[in-house]
Amino acid sequence: MFKSMLMAAAIALTVTAPARAEKINLDTAEGYIKAMRKVQCSLKDDKPVTFWWHGQAFGRVAGMADKNLFAVDGMNTRRCVTVKDDKRGVGFKLVSRELLIYKDAKTGEILRTWQNPYTGEKVEVLHVANDPVNQPGFFGTDREGKPLKFPGTVNNGQVWLNSTIPLFYQNPLAGEYQPQIGGFYHATEMFNFFADEKDLLDGKKDTAAIRVAWQRLSDWLPWMRMAGREGLIYFNTSGRALEKWDDLPEQVKKEIAANYPEYKEPPPSTDTRPNETSWTYFKKKVKPDAPAPRRFD
Repeated sequence: MFKSMLMAAAIALTVTAPARAEKINLDTAEGYIKAMRKVQCSLKDDKPVTFWWHGQAFGRVAGMADKNLFAVDGMNTRRCVTVKDDKRGVGFKLVSRELLIYKDAKTGEILRTWQNPYTGEKVEVLHVANDPVNQPGFFGTDREGKPLKFPGTVNNGQVWLNSTIPLFYQNPLAGEYQPQIGGFYHATEMFNFFADEKDLLDGKKDTAAIRVAWQRLSDWLPWMRMAGREGLIYFNTSGRALEKWDDLPEQVKKEIAANYPEYKEPPPSTDTRPNETSWTYFKKKVKPDAPAPRRFD
């Protein structure tokens, strides 16, 4: 998610002439970075912005019907700050922390334990609490200083951006022989952002009414204790940028107050900690079991 102020649009010197709104120009590096910054957070340095999304998670195993495993509520609280680079010019970095809370698919109650429908085992639930989730720098030019093209689509007064991120890296929970026996995290994250064109490109407004969608296909979650069983989990969610943190659902706010009080605001813009993932967080919270053979009937 500047201390430099947005420049006002030129206005006529007569008192009767109406003021013209400053429109962000997506064909310039400055316009590119302003639009991307409004998608992510705010044009104002250090202004907190909160995103919220909700949806469902499903399990897929070959030869079986997909199972609705649980519902989810997610939130991310963030802020942006201006950064400068000798070659790439003025940009911004984003600092944030995010939660993903697992809930009963039928009742909507927050899960503390969960009955695994594939193994029959009752397991403890570990919600996602990634702090921080930072992105060091967005710029309107590439490393050679050439302007970047706005990655979204503008059509009929609407703007949307689609981003697909394939992930494949060594799983922090696996052992040292990963290249020989596997142990890689394999997933795909899909993000979609939607906005009204006039709202997003209005240079006098520091934020925009952003709607979001997030999907993920990945390996089983470690707390599910699937022990390498074939299959995957996928999430389908949607949400929006809130006008204020207090617009989060009451259930989410109560959970934050009880268990994650630091999530009432984003990290400081000076935060330089390494990013947390659901895998590294799990490793910090859960000790490994002693190796033992397991079977699935």
